[in-house]
Amino acid sequence: MTTTPFLIALDLDGTLLTDNKTISEYSKEIIIKAREAGHVVCIATGRPFRSSSLYYDELNLDTPIVNFNGAYVHHPKDNSWGTYHTTLELKVVKEIIEVAEKHNIHNMLAEVIDDVYFHYHDEKLLDIFSMGTPNVKIGDLRESLGEDVTSILIHASEDEVENIRTYLSDVHAEVVDHRRWAAPWHVIEIIKSGMNKAVGLKRIADHYNIPAARIIAFGDEDNDLEMLKFAGQGVAMGNAIEQLKTIATHETKTNEEDGVAYYLKSALSL
Repeated sequence: MTTTPFLIALDLDGTLLTDNKTISEYSKEIIIKAREAGHVVCIATGRPFRSSSLYYDELNLDTPIVNFNGAYVHHPKDNSWGTYHTTLELKVVKEIIEVAEKHNIHNMLAEVIDDVYFHYHDEKLLDIFSMGTPNVKIGDLRESLGEDVTSILIHASEDEVENIRTYLSDVHAEVVDHRRWAAPWHVIEIIKSGMNKAVGLKRIADHYNIPAARIIAFGDEDNDLEMLKFAGQGVAMGNAIEQLKTIATHETKTNEEDGVAYYLKSALSL
């Protein structure tokens, strides 16, 4: 390929994946064509690696991957590439747990790469987080955690979510970034401040010497904002939140209508 290839960054849930969490045959076909044309395809997700690796393998990728919204970036097929793991200090984590307990929470969990620590036993959440068979520990996080963590999730009642987020912004703005999950989950996700998908994507782009102007990034939620702003072509899915559509340079069809493939086919003349 004579011109610089494009780096294509794919969010998973609500973007590449259909609502039943699969990649459609058509999307797969277009992604294969893009790679055959010399473009570089990577995944940038809020998920841990263990629950995104099946899609990585299904697409037969050989690129680094952004997990935990940028807090963990590594190359599954090349250990020499380096591992970028940015953690939350245990001391801060314990302070947040203390305060969250007073806010009528359903549960809290901490993740350290592929180890998952639950504050309380929770069948519903266990089910979601058991994908990729992590090591699961259940019990008071203040006692079970012995090291800095990749991310914390607080599952609260709907009317407490904003109160907890206000506390996080007032007290821990210097050290944490937090986001709210999409409905129906009233979950707050907390990672180290300054971490987002764009930070991880920049590492990958630098590795391939691809300028931001040649990045096409797809997303649907608020954890995709920085990535879409960073990319030369920030593409919001048809099902994306309004805030993302406002900052995106382009919009495509929904995740149920092969929006990613539809956009790539036309943008890259595949």
